[in-house]
Amino acid sequence: MAIAVSFFVMIVAVAVSSGFRASVREGVAAMVGDIRIQPQVRSEGEMTAMPRILPSQEAILSIPGVRAIRPAVLRSGVVKDGDRIHGVLVKGVERPDSSLTVSIPERLSRIMGLGVGDNLTTYFIGERVRVRKFRITAVHRDMVEMDDNLLVYANLEDLQRINGWKADEVSCLEVEVADAYRNRATLDQLAAQAGTCLLNSGTEEEDDLYVTASPRSFPQVFDWLELLDFNVVTILILMTVVAGFNMISGLLILLLRNISTIGTLKTLGMDNKSVGAVFVRVGAGVVLKGMLIGNALALLFCLIQGTTHLIPLDPANYFVSYVPVHVNLPWILAADILAFLAILLMLWLPALYVSKIDPAVTVKAD
Repeated sequence: MAIAVSFFVMIVAVAVSSGFRASVREGVAAMVGDIRIQPQVRSEGEMTAMPRILPSQEAILSIPGVRAIRPAVLRSGVVKDGDRIHGVLVKGVERPDSSLTVSIPERLSRIMGLGVGDNLTTYFIGERVRVRKFRITAVHRDMVEMDDNLLVYANLEDLQRINGWKADEVSCLEVEVADAYRNRATLDQLAAQAGTCLLNSGTEEEDDLYVTASPRSFPQVFDWLELLDFNVVTILILMTVVAGFNMISGLLILLLRNISTIGTLKTLGMDNKSVGAVFVRVGAGVVLKGMLIGNALALLFCLIQGTTHLIPLDPANYFVSYVPVHVNLPWILAADILAFLAILLMLWLPALYVSKIDPAVTVKAD
């Protein structure tokens, strides 16, 4: 049972850590993209347009790890329903829904008391106030609940018309990268490569553009993820040590209960190493059985938590509203194998006790 509990904690820690990384990075990417290409803002509140297609776009797409480049139009707004008013950031993206439809976050749905099928009256403040009545077609989960800047997804063409822009003008281009590249160091490298592509294009329209990686926009999120990874490594080491000491005490008890048997085996010609190996194999069987039980219980927990979100979290502290889990099989197998080998090595410590057992003392004749 002690081994099963230790492996349960290890696998859950790996799954939760992987879940946090995937959920938070996905949420950040949805808000600002993994890498964002945008024009320099010369004055506060200025809406500056940039070309939807850049001359260097093919070169950026050829960078290893880059999946796609998507256009986006951003505009701050205020939503109002009766006496309820709240500021939002409306993001125009390429969506399959019809014109004047939006997807709103769950927090905004709770604040405004609106759901799918309701109308969302939005005021866009500028040189003159523009009002649009959108129809809510979806309510999406807030992946990263960091502040009150609620993100509403609208159609790209709707935001272009509100800004008075042409079809080939956008606020920014968001570069999506593969999951394996969504870490601080790699994203900074990819952003630098994308910036080099802009410089090498030699076109005047790209001179005023700059590239930002998502860790630069949300450094506290990536700092928190690195701290979480460190905590998970600490948990893995502690649980391996706990499981190892539990097995050491169990094997010592097994050795003490079988002193006569050990003496008999040594009398029959078995050397100390062979006798110790017998008990290590017995201990390894117990470890393997506990590991399988712990893994089964951990995977069952991940299935329940992943489908029901049973354990909630405070998004103000954890950026997400529930404990995310992601079954990363390579990481789980690596944790199992490393912990199993470490415990086997620890089992040889009590096995050394065999060399101190004297057959002349322990073997008694009837």
